[in-house]
This record gives sequence, structure tokens and C-alpha cells, in this order.
Amino acid sequence: MSKPVKASSKAAKIDPPVLDLYLPGSGNTGYRVSRYELDLEYKVNSNRLSGTATITAVTVAALRDFTLDLADALSVAKVWVNGRQPARFATSAAKLRITLATQLPAGAALMITIRYSGSPRPSETLWGEVGFEELSDGALVSGQPNGAPSWFPCDDQPAAKASYLIQISTDSSYRAVANGELVSRRVGSARTTWTYEQAEPTPTYLVTLQIGRYVTHQLPDSAVPIHAVLPARLAREFDRDFARQSQMMELFVRLFGPYPLNAGYTVLVTDDNLEIPLEAQGISIFGANHCDGTGGSERLIAHELAHQWFGNSVTVRRWRDIWLHEGFACYAEWLWSEHSGGRSADEWARHYHRRLAALPQDLLLADPGPADMFDDRVYKRGALTLHLLRGHL
Repeated sequence: MSKPVKASSKAAKIDPPVLDLYLPGSGNTGYRVSRYELDLEYKVNSNRLSGTATITAVTVAALRDFTLDLADALSVAKVWVNGRQPARFATSAAKLRITLATQLPAGAALMITIRYSGSPRPSETLWGEVGFEELSDGALVSGQPNGAPSWFPCDDQPAAKASYLIQISTDSSYRAVANGELVSRRVGSARTTWTYEQAEPTPTYLVTLQIGRYVTHQLPDSAVPIHAVLPARLAREFDRDFARQSQMMELFVRLFGPYPLNAGYTVLVTDDNLEIPLEAQGISIFGANHCDGTGGSERLIAHELAHQWFGNSVTVRRWRDIWLHEGFACYAEWLWSEHSGGRSADEWARHYHRRLAALPQDLLLADPGPADMFDDRVYKRGALTLHLLRGHL
């Protein structure tokens, strides 16, 4: 039996090349991940996350030293690679650095198992806090653009898509929601374990975990199953504000093609207010403030649904091209308005063209820069570009 290997501060210092100038600290090289299996336990009262991540990958070059993205708030206890302990591993600067005992050739199977724990917290970024966040009574994950490492080790870049199995055990008074199909639920006296399978390839930033005191129901009359997850106190407001989700789905399937996910679509409303809604693969997350019974969030509801085609199914390789996500989702708002008896897409285009003309002309749509990649001008100018193309094609 080999001697146990402990985390070492002397693990090889690897400075991976910058893969995306917008997020120079994210992403890794030397391998390609095809699957993540996460076995997690979360204690709501203490905000304590512990788990094991099993990552299936293949090397794309000869490999002895490699890295994964993982937030500094999480501590790694054990690492195995292909069933064996590595020569050494260490964590620093939001990277887990692993050195193997022997070099692997290109094309070799790579099975990485990581046992870790900690009190997860969101990361401070140019765009505010992203990642795993405590709610007043539960938790949420907002992964875009670089929040995934706040709760699991990963290769965090939008082009690196994989399938997922997510098993989460938490207090039985809470519901845990993750991406994909709910394949099992094991109920215990104190804790319940929820298991989700996300078969379609998914980038790390679109993987999510939502925990709260939620009830569920399925929206009627939809060709694609639409599930609602929300606090019981908001059921009446939800039925008013989200009443036209099925019609939106019907329109977007006709315009954009078949809905891209087998497990259907989930709309989740938290018990807390959120500044903006959040998109994830197969799930859109809204705050209680977006579900007030006034119908004022219908534009946002259409926007988040459209992301299931543009952004989630079709995803940019580099963040500088973010307008291809947000421009299509914004244009979908206008298409829904036109279809549902509101302003036409052309009226919206003229309205925002006039508004944009009065703003500084200092943003390049195809490369807005990291500080401005979520600027509203990216959204609206992207939508205007699509409207122009629509008129010529």
C-alpha cells in the first residue's frame, strides 16, 4: 500500500495560459472533460458544503501537471487520479494544482476524484457577486460567467461542455433543484437526497443548485413540460405573472426549432428578491420581486426562456461574443411582444435605436471588453443587428 499523500504547498506551480482575456483566471488546458458526477451534502443552517466530485476526462496532450478551477473557500482533503493518489496536490489562487507520479500520454483516460468541503460564498467580480450564495432560508447558484468553481472543481470555460450527475443531500424540509431530470429522491427522517441527471452537454456556468422551502406544480397546456418551483405564498401571483409561459414556449419552438432539452423547462422563484433573473441549463431563476402579480416581468420571462436556445444550447466559445446570447434573448422579447398584441419588433427596434443614438458610441459589439460585456447596449445593439438581418433575409 502506498503512503497517503497530503496536500502539499510544494506542488508544482503551474501558470496555465490565458484562454480568454475576459476571464484570464478561468479555464485549463491539457485535458477535455466529458462528465461530472457530484455527490454533495449541504447544511442550510451552517452553510456547510461537503462532497466528492468525480470528473471523467481525456488528455489532449502529454500530461503530468494540470489544474482545475476551485474557489479558495473550499478545502480539498483527498485527490485520486485513475484510482491512485497523485504525487502531490495543492490549492491556491482559485486553482487546484495536481502533479501525477508519472506522465500520461495524449489520448489517455483521466478519472479525477476530489473530496472537498467548506463554507461556499460568491466571488466578487466586475459584475457583482457570482456563484454559490446563501439566501435568507436556502441557497442559490448564479454561475454566469465564472461562478461554478464556488461550489465544485471544474474546467470553467464556456466551450468546455459535459454531462452531469448531481446528487445533493440536504435537510428534509427543503427542496433541492439542479439541472436535468430528477431521477431519484430518497427521503429520510432528517435529510433527503435528490439526484438529477443532465444528459445534454452543458458548460459549467450553466450548472446550478437551488435549495429552499419550495412547492411544485406543472403548467398546463404546454407541448414541452414546464415545471414551476416556488414558495407556497407566491402561488397566486405566479399563476398571474407566468400565465403565458406555455404560449411563449409554443412561439419560440415555432421560430427557433424544437426545445433542446429532454427534461423540459423549470421556472423557479426564490423567496428572496433578486436584482436580475438568472439563466441555467433547463432552468430560469426569478426573485420574489419578479412574481408580484402585476405582470411586470413578462419581458424578462420571455428573455430567460429564449436563452434555452441561444446561450444554453448554442454557446459562445469566448465571452467577447456574448452578444450572440443576449442579442437573441433580447430580440425574443420583441418577438413575443409582437405576437402577444404589444408593440411590434420593428417598433421596439426604432425605439431603442433612438435611445442608443443618444448614448456614448464607445462600445464595440463584437468585443465590448470585460467590464461592459453585460452592458445593456450589448443586448439592445445585438437585437438591432438581428432585426436588420431579419429584414434582409
